[in-house]
Amino acid sequence: MLAGQLHDLGKYGDRFQARLRGEESGLDHWSAGAWVALEYKCAAAALAIQGHHIGLQSLAHDDLKRLNPKWLAEHPQLLRLTAPEIQTLKNHFADDDLTVPPVKQTVLGSSLDATVPTMLDVRMLFSTLVDADYLDTDAHFEGDASGKRYRPSGPELDASNALKLVLENIKQTQANATASLDVLNVRRSLLKACLQSAERDSGLFTLTAPTGSGKTLAMLAFALAHAVKHGLDRIIMVIPYLTITEQTARAYRDILAPIFGKEYVLEHHSLAGVGEEKFQQDSEGKSGQPSFAERRRQLLAENWDAPLIVTTNVQLLESLFSNRPSACRKLHRLQRTVILFDEAQTLPAHLAVPTLAALSHLSAGYGSSVVFATATQPAFAHLDKAVTETKAPGWQPREIVPDPSTLFAPMKRVEFDWDSPDAPVHWDDLAGQLVKSPQALCIVNLKRHAKSLWEKLNDPATLHLSTNLCAAHRQDVLMTVRKRLSTNEPVHMVATQCVEAGVDLDFPTVMRAWGPLDAIIQAAGRCNREGRRSQFGQLRVFTPEDTGYPTDSYQQATQIAQMIFRRHGATGMDIDDPAFITDYYRELYDLADVAGAPATREIFDAIQAGSFPDVAKLYRLIKQDAINVLVPYAPQQALFDNLRTQADGTGLTAAWMRAARTLAVSLYRPKDSDPIWDALIPVPVAGWKQREQNDWFIYAVPEHYHPQLGLVPPGTLNTWIG
Repeated sequence: MLAGQLHDLGKYGDRFQARLRGEESGLDHWSAGAWVALEYKCAAAALAIQGHHIGLQSLAHDDLKRLNPKWLAEHPQLLRLTAPEIQTLKNHFADDDLTVPPVKQTVLGSSLDATVPTMLDVRMLFSTLVDADYLDTDAHFEGDASGKRYRPSGPELDASNALKLVLENIKQTQANATASLDVLNVRRSLLKACLQSAERDSGLFTLTAPTGSGKTLAMLAFALAHAVKHGLDRIIMVIPYLTITEQTARAYRDILAPIFGKEYVLEHHSLAGVGEEKFQQDSEGKSGQPSFAERRRQLLAENWDAPLIVTTNVQLLESLFSNRPSACRKLHRLQRTVILFDEAQTLPAHLAVPTLAALSHLSAGYGSSVVFATATQPAFAHLDKAVTETKAPGWQPREIVPDPSTLFAPMKRVEFDWDSPDAPVHWDDLAGQLVKSPQALCIVNLKRHAKSLWEKLNDPATLHLSTNLCAAHRQDVLMTVRKRLSTNEPVHMVATQCVEAGVDLDFPTVMRAWGPLDAIIQAAGRCNREGRRSQFGQLRVFTPEDTGYPTDSYQQATQIAQMIFRRHGATGMDIDDPAFITDYYRELYDLADVAGAPATREIFDAIQAGSFPDVAKLYRLIKQDAINVLVPYAPQQALFDNLRTQADGTGLTAAWMRAARTLAVSLYRPKDSDPIWDALIPVPVAGWKQREQNDWFIYAVPEHYHPQLGLVPPGTLNTWIG
């Protein structure tokens, strides 16, 4: 309440009134209210008020003291205060019969200790202030002479009836399933465990279940039943990969939208809004402004005003450590919520401790339940001591399935053949072994490996999948693969890790380059996936002649897996045993010194300094700077030409970017000397023909987009993502 009353106190100043008449500019109207909040010993409110336009700044005592008008003669943003004296603003405030409400409890009080929990508390207050301010401003501009007009709120969660729909859908799906009886029994057992555990007290949970066990809908059933039990407000599904995010949102929407409407499931990620009927068409049939439905989706996404949200790790986790108003605006929606994290093992090791600390505080302090779900459950409980040292409650989650091993044994569908990591295989030999099976998939760690093996196979019918291919191209490849698999036609595919998570393929034979154990297990999920074959699928783990890894952490995890193999041999690599995976992660965390690693320590140094901007800068799930390149994929040439014409005519707009996603390839920003810049045409900013941005480009040499390999310009592939 105090933050809301004081956040625009500076607007009472004469200079701000002059600004409204167009006579002034370059004014600071937020510092005055922040300083008054400090007078009431409300440091969190002061930070929220100060940051509602410029972002959260610093908890440090010396930085807060600089909010004093006497210190703002040299303003950090080179602005002027709206009034030279705070008392003048207070007098105008009182003249409008406004008073500062009594403060019964504060987030920080006079304590300025900066920890993960206290900084999250500040962000939660900041979120409520920013959201209320945005909504009120929108209502003002949408209103008329009769007053403000607030936009309609999103629908509320009807957990009980939604649960009935989900359970009915699961029942029908199982009745029509072609999976083996063992697989169906595991799916029934998982659902039963989820519904039983939903009756437990709210808090931290893990869900350890094998690939193909029906986890996506079982998790939703748990969340809905848990929401019924505890009267929770919403459910948020958090997924690391866009492909799975879109699939999951579609699956949930298909079940719930026919009864509750299209707004019931809110999809929020960088590709949300891409597709048909999202944009109004002009007289020439070109995409124009967002349609009403798409604009409504955008508004609800700004503050997550929906009962069921499907989003990405980047959207949720980076917001928990952000300082920007737009990113933090939705955080207050995390109160009294079930937050489901799928593929939890993808959390970067150096971010594990601060992330677990924030989520444990969110659960304990804001009445939410957090679920980490995966087939390869990381040993995050091993980091409990490090989490409690951050002043957070700790990390001791309860397992939803009482004995996960009972789910894994019946789901065994694959036999493993482990090559020694010390015996590399030449590409020629690998190619020869791959084609011995009529239907086979080979997964490698690097783009250059995929290209080398594809070339050795010397067969245009061999398919290739990596993020060198734009989204439309990848979908076409997967469609071809699924068709050949379903009709028992010969099919061989070479792919990078992009095929491992959430891509529904079912090969009888898979070959996988040595990698982290969780990556090898994901590869096994593409082998005999439905368990319908009379024999086990075959997965061979090999070492390529040209070793290399996408990141240092990936290499380190691979080396731990290889070390375990050297210690125990092939018979000791029991990846169908969840306890074995837990031991692997414990060893990985110990050797990597996750809690004390330099990258982790750097984040905690920024937290201890109370610097919100520095924390936001350091907490990044994807560190490398990337650019987006519109590519000339031949089957979509008409769309490419249309987008290029629009770029020349109107420039870069939100509508253009959404339409372009399907033909975009992402790559790490090349060095200034890289010859690829000769082929990149920057898209001008809309309305500023001479102004260039540096995130979106059009690829100008069609010959460099290979019909099988995607974007492969001459030279190195070191900049390619994935």
